[in-house]
Amino acid sequence: MSNLARKVVEQQQAEQSVQIKRKVKIKKSWLTPGEKIIGVTFAGMVCFGAIHLISNQSQIYEANKDLQVVQDKITEQQKVNEDLKVQVSELSSYDRIFAKAKKMGLVKDENNVKVVQNK
Repeated sequence: MSNLARKVVEQQQAEQSVQIKRKVKIKKSWLTPGEKIIGVTFAGMVCFGAIHLISNQSQIYEANKDLQVVQDKITEQQKVNEDLKVQVSELSSYDRIFAKAKKMGLVKDENNVKVVQNK
């Protein structure tokens, strides 16, 4: 090939390469950057609210559990107190005290009884 033919071929190739320029495709997003920021912020707030709600519920559960334990202890102590009151009333009966006094050598002397009045 001659020099002139090469120049023509090179010129044609250059023209073809100029014509083959790629068209830049513009992608259109269905969310704008501002909407994305708002969406992420909203999702973060929802997650924070959910975590806060769950932690509050767990604290309430723990408080109720502790309250139930304390109420059970109170009920048990009340039963013990009632049993002790029954024992006190049984042990403080007049016949029992009189029997203990007699056993210790005390005698009943009705002439030596004094009544004490409250002021």
